[in-house]
Amino acid sequence: MTSNKTAVIYTRVSTEKNTQETSLVRQEEELLHYAEKMNYQVLKTFQDQQSGYEVEREGLLEMMDFIKENHVKALFVQDETRLGRGNARMAILHLLQKSGTTIFSLNSAGPITLNEMDTMLLEILAIVEEYQRKIHNAKIKRGMLRAIENGYRPELNIKNRHNHDGRERIDVPIEEIVKLRQKGLTFQEIASTLRGLGFEVSKATVHRRYTEYIEDGEN
Repeated sequence: MTSNKTAVIYTRVSTEKNTQETSLVRQEEELLHYAEKMNYQVLKTFQDQQSGYEVEREGLLEMMDFIKENHVKALFVQDETRLGRGNARMAILHLLQKSGTTIFSLNSAGPITLNEMDTMLLEILAIVEEYQRKIHNAKIKRGMLRAIENGYRPELNIKNRHNHDGRERIDVPIEEIVKLRQKGLTFQEIASTLRGLGFEVSKATVHRRYTEYIEDGEN
């Protein structure tokens, strides 16, 4: 019987000693058997030989990308410490929670169970991220409103003639940067305004393009 449930496996040991490779092999074999028992189809196995306190692990980073790109909803590990320890563990749990990935632990014989403190921390992280999004959107709205109050009319100045497929613009309209700067907006406000119009630009990019424009005008 073929399962329609897909999963990945992650194994980790803390050192690069050759003796630890046996543990990696054992973890993978046991987790493959466990996933099969749970009627999951394992798409790929990822592994690391690195400390759990580190987040810059090649196997872990590759796995997170794979989960996101393939919409994988189940991850099998020997125990939750294989994913990470300390702050790294919480950060990884948070990312997996956001992707809706269930973490199955062999030692727990089921989905991992978070204690009260872990649950509270993950809730706080989710709240902080939500407010960060709200603040980001508020900055864009504020920059746009200030620009309009100063006489800026985006519907007249910027056309979407070459953006019919809805893709984000990659060019930076220097003429609009100059106009907004002349109306008294800061480089941060200009960047926020242009992002609201579909231009993915940073404050640094806006500042650099404006400086280049001014310097070219003086030469």
